[in-house]
Amino acid sequence: MSHIGPDLGPDHEDGRTTGTPRSSRAGSRRGEPARRGRGRGNRSCLPLLLALVVIVVVAWLGGGWAIDKVKSALGENPDYSGPGSGSVTVQVHEGDSSTIIGQTLKADGVVKSVGAFTDAATSDARSRSIQVGYYELKKQMKAKDALAILVNPKNLVQARVTIPEGFRLKDIVKAIVKDTDITRSQVRAALAHPAALGLPAEAGGVVEGYLFPATYSVVPGETAKQLLTQMVTKTRQVEADLHVTSRAQALGYTPHQIMTIASILEYEASRDQDYPKIAQAIYNRLHKGMALQSDATVAYANNLSGTVYTTDSQRQNPSPYNTYVHTGLPAGPIGSPGETTIRSALNPTPGPWLYWVVVNLRTGETRFSTTYAGHLADVAVLHQYCETSSAC
Repeated sequence: MSHIGPDLGPDHEDGRTTGTPRSSRAGSRRGEPARRGRGRGNRSCLPLLLALVVIVVVAWLGGGWAIDKVKSALGENPDYSGPGSGSVTVQVHEGDSSTIIGQTLKADGVVKSVGAFTDAATSDARSRSIQVGYYELKKQMKAKDALAILVNPKNLVQARVTIPEGFRLKDIVKAIVKDTDITRSQVRAALAHPAALGLPAEAGGVVEGYLFPATYSVVPGETAKQLLTQMVTKTRQVEADLHVTSRAQALGYTPHQIMTIASILEYEASRDQDYPKIAQAIYNRLHKGMALQSDATVAYANNLSGTVYTTDSQRQNPSPYNTYVHTGLPAGPIGSPGETTIRSALNPTPGPWLYWVVVNLRTGETRFSTTYAGHLADVAVLHQYCETSSAC
């Protein structure tokens, strides 16, 4: 009989085929059961025990996510069957994957398992474009239904505040209070610390004119300080894009003065083609040492709005914003200038004009003159227009 095994070999001394018995190699004595087989059985169980320990540790550390992973591997991803009930606001952060979103949803009681949500997301390409923000969902929703809400940007929970060009600080405060959950006292508290809003140095701590006119999204929990800081940051961004500092210096003015001129333009015209011409007329008057005599600045000094006329008594207001009483520019911006008027203040149309007046309030038609007599003739045209128009 031939013997096959790595532990036996020939004995070349006497020519007999001998080998060490398995029992003696395992260390057993004659007549005792061999222990080697039992040792092999213990070692074969060790990897399985280690695997179980790893699963338990990962499940303990990873919570529901790890359990869902195990269930997913077993083909089990429990899901709620109903549309859900109640209400819960869930936030999606920048860079969140479908798995992370699923973890958030499960933690908030929206979906039953992370795997159910990731399965739904895998089968819907729109899940790759879920927008950052807040969403209102229900408790115990079917994962597919929860995903349907998240993939629709219209379901973002946010308020929108629109600040038109020329809006003054008081108007901006009203808009914030009207369109968001932020209160007037909260806005005032934030405005009381202008340095914390990131104002540019040239503002001198004055907020008026540096809250950029635009539409802003306000998410749940956003504070007055955060929203106002957004507006200031937008102003600084536009100033940088237009190179306001260097171009103002080339014109012989400071950035604050450019913002002031741009804010006046917002009220002295309504057509884009007129802004650069009025800017030039303002520069011409400043260079000649003439008072600007801008009714827009008088209206600001007297806290007026919605009118193109000012009275003699209003023009006597000693406010540093009244350009009938004081020569030069007013103390600062009289509203929030937009990009068009800032650009116009930096790029005036060359010309000799010293006077301007809007003669048609509906079309915005504006006439320019180099003499006071010519200006009076243009004002007569406005008066004639106002006799037959309700716009005045």
